[in-house]
Amino acid sequence: MKLAIDIAKTHLLAKPKQTLVAMMGVTFGIGMFIAMVSLMTGLNDFTEEITMKTSPDIRIYHDVTEAGGSIIESINPNGINVLHHPKPKRESPKVRNALMIADLLRKDERVIGAAPQVSSQVFYNYGPVQLNGTISGVDILEEDKLFRISENMKAGKVEDLNTSNDGIIMGSGLARKLSVHTGDRVLITTPEGVTMNLKVVGIFQMGIGTFDNVRSYANLGTVQRILGKDQSYVTDINLKLYDLNSAKEVAKEYQATFGYKAEDWQTANATFLTGVIIRNILTYSVSITLLVVAGFGIYNILNMTIYNKMKDIAILKAMGFAGFDVRNIFMIQSMVIGLLGSLMGLLIGFLLASLIAQAPFDGGDVVSLDHMPVNFKLQYYIIGIVFGVSTTAFAGYLPSRKAAKVDPIEIIRGQ
Repeated sequence: MKLAIDIAKTHLLAKPKQTLVAMMGVTFGIGMFIAMVSLMTGLNDFTEEITMKTSPDIRIYHDVTEAGGSIIESINPNGINVLHHPKPKRESPKVRNALMIADLLRKDERVIGAAPQVSSQVFYNYGPVQLNGTISGVDILEEDKLFRISENMKAGKVEDLNTSNDGIIMGSGLARKLSVHTGDRVLITTPEGVTMNLKVVGIFQMGIGTFDNVRSYANLGTVQRILGKDQSYVTDINLKLYDLNSAKEVAKEYQATFGYKAEDWQTANATFLTGVIIRNILTYSVSITLLVVAGFGIYNILNMTIYNKMKDIAILKAMGFAGFDVRNIFMIQSMVIGLLGSLMGLLIGFLLASLIAQAPFDGGDVVSLDHMPVNFKLQYYIIGIVFGVSTTAFAGYLPSRKAAKVDPIEIIRGQ
């Protein structure tokens, strides 16, 4: 084996430019793989994080949009046929016994927290500015357990809402568009025409424009008064689970138990999850293609090396080298090219990912983002080097097998 290594080393150093070109093919493939997968998975993790920051794992509510039964319930030619008027009836979105249901859910060992909520579309009025948005009446401390609002406060504290009967905590985008600050008062108008003057006691920024630009929080009782409802009026119960991936099964269980619609986060964010899958497929497809192209380059270089070294192979076989020994020589060359090229690719990929992470990026009103999110997980570097070495090993196997089958007699005769 030592002799095979020495011969392989001689072949690699005999034509350093050719060897370097082969290594650079692997280096480029691995480097681009690391850079692309780091960026794309970083973006996916970031979007998933901000999405989960603003959406519950399970939302329990009364779905008034569900289709009713058939207009004709039964057809009995010999009796009375029961008919229903096709016009949909007006249903209340109230969840009955919501506070009791929330208490029961909090006792479930799978649940981190359960927060009752009353939501309504409103108009925010401050001077001449009027904006459409939503206001959510919550127990702010329970809501903070679920969505960590306190960690995202830009002004004021979540506790300030509990000490104010007419307070409101507003999203940063909404506050900026209204040009309001803590201490200012905003006029809230519901679609039914009810108005209430509320004091801004805090401003939060969750990092996603579709949330920060429209959402505000008030006490549960405050929103119930705005809507003219009693203290038992609750439209939603938001849940956070210890095991995020069990949400779909748990939601089915709760829906069967309580008789209300229980929507899990995977169903609510199906479009987002589809986009993540598509981005991952594209990332890995392009990256693997780069590595395969690099493998073809190594195959061609080793093939040409074998063609140029036919006489050397014949002499080695005439000296007693078996086909297995000759194959080892060229396999060693491909493995060295693959290993060194992969290590250089990992380094270049890390440097590219670091440069991307430092590049400034303005998320504007869409997301709160200053720099591109990049993922530096070790598993991607392991995948890169394993795939790089495997590709070059396979690319080197075919030419090395060809070298092992060379007939020294025909080469020496010049045939």
